[in-house]
Amino acid sequence: MNKNQTIGFRTACQLTIDHIAPLAHVSMPVGDCVGYVSAEDVHADVDSPSINMSMKDGYAVKFDDIKKVSNEKPVNLRVTGSISAGQRIMDIMQSGTAYRILTGAKVPEGADTVIAEEFVSVSGNRIMIKESTKAGKNILSRGSDTQKGQPLLKRGEQMTPGKIGFIVSGGRKSIRVYRKPDIAIIATGDEVLLPGQTFSEGRLYASNLLTLNSWCRDYGFNIDMGAIKDNKNAIKERLIKAVEQKDAVLTSGGAWGSDKDLMVTSLNELGWEKIYHHVRLGPGKAAGFGLLNRKPIFILPGGPPSNLVAFLQLALPGLLRLCGDRNRHLPEIPATLFSSLKGQTDWTQAVLGRLKIENQNTVFYPDKKNNSRLKSMAEAQALLLIPEGVSEMAANKIVRVQVLNPRFE
Repeated sequence: MNKNQTIGFRTACQLTIDHIAPLAHVSMPVGDCVGYVSAEDVHADVDSPSINMSMKDGYAVKFDDIKKVSNEKPVNLRVTGSISAGQRIMDIMQSGTAYRILTGAKVPEGADTVIAEEFVSVSGNRIMIKESTKAGKNILSRGSDTQKGQPLLKRGEQMTPGKIGFIVSGGRKSIRVYRKPDIAIIATGDEVLLPGQTFSEGRLYASNLLTLNSWCRDYGFNIDMGAIKDNKNAIKERLIKAVEQKDAVLTSGGAWGSDKDLMVTSLNELGWEKIYHHVRLGPGKAAGFGLLNRKPIFILPGGPPSNLVAFLQLALPGLLRLCGDRNRHLPEIPATLFSSLKGQTDWTQAVLGRLKIENQNTVFYPDKKNNSRLKSMAEAQALLLIPEGVSEMAANKIVRVQVLNPRFE
C-alpha cells in the first residue's frame, strides 16, 4: 500500500489494531481490578456458599413434619436449639423438633426447609406452623453461587464491580490483568497555553489537550501531558523521551503535513514507521498512525472536532487494544434518527448529537451547526458514523450510535 495515500476509515481501523499488541500482564488484588481486562481464564477455588445456608431468620425443620400443615391442622414443634452465622452444631435434628436459625447460618443436619419467622407463632420453647410451604424453602444450597473449578471469567473480559464480586465469591484473591498504558499527550503550537498561564491576544488555552487528558483518565490510563512551541528540535527531543518512557504517544496539532506542521516532519526525520496518514474520515482527515521504537504514535489534527473524532475513532481503539480489551470501541446503542442526514459516497462522516427518550424509544438528534465548536462537543451525548457509500440516512431510520455521555434523559 502507498503510505502517502488517503485510506478508508475501516482500513485505518484495521491497520491500527493489526500493529498493536496488548501490554504485558500483571497480578493484582481482585479488589483493585475494576476497569482492567483479565489476562487469564479465572476459575473458582471454593464452593460458595460452602454450606447449606439459611436465607431467612426463622426455623429449620424437616419438611416431612409440616408437609400436611394447614389452618385447620397446624403443626407444633419443639425448639431444641438455635444457630447463627458462623456457628457449627454437631446435633442431628430429630423429627418433631425445630431449630431457631438466623440468616447466613448453616442449616442443621437433618433439616431440609426453613420457615420464615413471620409465618410462625411462638409459645415458650414451642412453635406453631399453620401455612404450608415447599421443601427446601429459604435454603441456599452449597455451591449454588459458585462451585470449585467453575469458570468465572474468560480471558479478555473487562472487570466490572459485579464480576469482581463474583470472582471473590469463588475464593480468588488476585488475578492476572493486562497493564493499562502510560501515555504521553503532546500538544504543539506557539499559540497554545496551559490552564493558569497568562492569556494574551492571539493565544488560546489547550482545550484539545485537556479534553484528550480527560478521556484517557476516564479509561484509567496514566497520563503525562504538555505543550511545546513550534520548534522542531524541541518536538523531536520530546518525542524521543516519550517513546523511551511511555507505552504510547498522542500528538495534537501539526498533523496536516505542510511546512508549518512540524509534528509530521519531526516524526519523518526520526525515522518512524508510518502506517497511514490522512484518512477518509470527516472531521479528522489529517489523522495519522505509526510506530517509533515500536511504540504507537497517534497524530491528531488541531481543529477541535477533528481532534476529538480522530481520537475516539482511531486512537482510542488502539489504546484499548494495549489494555487487552476485546471490544475496543465506545458503547453502542440503537436509536431513531430524528432528521435526515446527508452522507458522502467516498467518505465516512461523523455526526455529533444528543439523545432523548421519547415514547420509550431513544432518539438521536443530530447537532445543529452553530458558531461554537466547543459548545457542540461539550453538549454531545452520542456520535453517529455515516459510512462510505451512504449518500443519505432518512429520518426515523434505526441507526447505531456511539454513546459519549450515558447520562441522558
